[in-house]
Amino acid sequence: MGAAPAGTVLVQSTAPAIPAGRSRYTPPACHARLASEAVRWSVVDAPLDSSGRGRGERRAPVALRAAGLVDRLDARDVGAIDTVITDPVRDPETGMVGADQVRRAGRAIAARVTELTDAGHVPLVVGGDCAILPGVLQGLPSGFTLWFLDGHLDFYDGITSLTGEAADMDLSLVTDHGPAGVLDREGPLVDPDQVHVLGYRPSHEPAGVREAARLDPAIHVVTADRLRGEAAAAAGRDLAADGAGPAWLHLDLDVLDPLVLPAVTYPEPGGLDWPDVAALIRPMVRSGRLLGMSLADFNADEDPDGRHAERVVEVLAEVLAD
Repeated sequence: MGAAPAGTVLVQSTAPAIPAGRSRYTPPACHARLASEAVRWSVVDAPLDSSGRGRGERRAPVALRAAGLVDRLDARDVGAIDTVITDPVRDPETGMVGADQVRRAGRAIAARVTELTDAGHVPLVVGGDCAILPGVLQGLPSGFTLWFLDGHLDFYDGITSLTGEAADMDLSLVTDHGPAGVLDREGPLVDPDQVHVLGYRPSHEPAGVREAARLDPAIHVVTADRLRGEAAAAAGRDLAADGAGPAWLHLDLDVLDPLVLPAVTYPEPGGLDWPDVAALIRPMVRSGRLLGMSLADFNADEDPDGRHAERVVEVLAEVLAD
């Protein structure tokens, strides 16, 4: 492993065994891309709102499409996955809201991601909230890096989460620290020392402190205050150059400061500006390493005139289609 970007919280550890399931990634010929080559995206909707109450994340894919997402990216439109959660009840066994429906949605997402990547497509999975991530990663072969842009750690479990929403627990689930029995594969879906959390804002609330204490020490963390201006571009370049293996990019839009994007359910002050996010992810997109990308946590109900959806699409087109 190469040097981590400045500001990284890093503890070296022995990587855990690769979980049972799909073998380590060997790219098909249609996936072999030079770093300079443009990515042709395949947009697939995953309108999963893990509160089970029909929040605006469920309507995010429709809002982003209406703002021109598919056309602006010159992307393939590969439809939608049935991921709607309607059960708001917290499961006593896992501590997760709508646990059975979350499992079903995860299986559906995994199957579609596998289908697309096996066919040589580069999926852009449009949530929905961060609960789409475990399904996405279940659909990938083992042996990849996860670039995880999020204002939160998403490292609660069924006991420590105040809400019980799967979007509180997605990173803990994929690194084998979440509730048992939610995923179909045993062990971590991604090696913790291949996870890079970018843009997190530490919380001083008791629940947030407990969450941070649970974090696997092998996970690399770069907080938002170390990703502004040129530091964002430098971090993106370092991560893109740190190895040659495949990677998945997960963008939770609450990594942005609520002053520039208030249309999220759980805003956190002190986030990134749009130019920071663009500078950070541009080298990742151009690296030739991306298996795909997931986009999460746009709350369409907080954007009645559609201007924030238009801004999201504008920046994605600038970064993903150039």
